[in-house]
Amino acid sequence: MARKRYNLTLPSFDELLVPTVKALMKLGGSGSVEEINNLVYEIAKISEEVLQVLHGESDTRTEIDYRLAWSRTYLKKFGLLENSSRGIWALLKADVDVSKLSNAEIVRFVREKSTIDKLDKAEALEPINTNQVNKEVEEEVDNTEEWKNILLNTLYKITPSAFERLAQRILRESGFFQVEVTGKVGDGGIDGKGIVRVSGLLSFHVIFQCKRYKGSVSPSQIRDFRGAMQGRADKGLIITTGTFTREAIKEATRDGAPPIDLIDGELLCDKLKELKLGIATKLTETIEVRKEWFDNL
Repeated sequence: MARKRYNLTLPSFDELLVPTVKALMKLGGSGSVEEINNLVYEIAKISEEVLQVLHGESDTRTEIDYRLAWSRTYLKKFGLLENSSRGIWALLKADVDVSKLSNAEIVRFVREKSTIDKLDKAEALEPINTNQVNKEVEEEVDNTEEWKNILLNTLYKITPSAFERLAQRILRESGFFQVEVTGKVGDGGIDGKGIVRVSGLLSFHVIFQCKRYKGSVSPSQIRDFRGAMQGRADKGLIITTGTFTREAIKEATRDGAPPIDLIDGELLCDKLKELKLGIATKLTETIEVRKEWFDNL
């Protein structure tokens, strides 16, 4: 497959290794993928234009986020990071000296380790193609995130009304009640409303909007939605299969303005998986013959 070409200059995944570590240090040693990525954008001074480049025509991820996923995987294999099942990444050592980190050293270590691991598994009986091992390391992230691409591409094909009903189901499964889909034309983009109760004591009226497309939600769309929800709800919620620009995220949490929570495509996938809505998780059994056990007979 031919390598994708870009008119813009994008940092390679290895150039994002050190910025990723710096971002985690700035976050206090741990953070979500979204928190880490947003800080890396600032540290690496990545322009908004570059951030909009998609990984592929049929892919829902941006190229930068795809490369950052590579960076986190390499840092984990190098022994600097760990990640939990809840999607939180953390530094294994709090006192990392970033001035001593070498991009080339990290990449070389991970690829050599992968080659050695592959040799151990094959018991060195077969020659190993180093280029193939390198390719497997680099494609590991792509494989682990494949289900999200399939899911988002599936969501693009359902009708707008079906997507609104899906949002309604997600909110109900998440503890909202009196969730209604309105979807009236000329209603300022408001697609529905509901009530969420916190700790069984406080209730908040929430108005939500659904955006089923691949693009990014802009700050002007956030402002328009906020204008429509004025005086009608305590909070706003926008659910999209796409992404939000950095300016849109800032606008959603702007001081002095009614808060708007944001659910992008990646978080939507995680939520559907958590709630088991249209997602089935299967555990694969691995059987290994322990030859040393038989040697001790």
